[in-house]
Amino acid sequence: QVQLVESGGGLVQAGGSLRLSCAASGRIFDIDAMGWYRQAPGKQRELVARMTNLGITNYADSVEGRFTISRDNAENEKYVYLQMNGLSPEDTAVYYCNLRNIWLRDYWGQGTLVTVSS
Repeated sequence: QVQLVESGGGLVQAGGSLRLSCAASGRIFDIDAMGWYRQAPGKQRELVARMTNLGITNYADSVEGRFTISRDNAENEKYVYLQMNGLSPEDTAVYYCNLRNIWLRDYWGQGTLVTVSS
């Protein structure tokens, strides 16, 4: 099993910045990629950014150049971060941390709400 714990969401004004963090523990030795997805009210969940174990990143077009994903490792945990700059009200959503293992199984965090006021 994998446990994902997110933090860092909140309320910010348009143009501001937030940094999301996610800590993964448990069965984390067979990770393929970690990343962030988001779901706005009335919309489907969408990829924001992900990074593979080879360091390959991909971003949604809407966040390219504004958001940066990074990862870090500790002895029994792995971390993924999302630095979000230049936030706009369109970025308001619940952000979910995702871990995909090499067997293509997805694990999800509980979600953290990001609200951007205009």
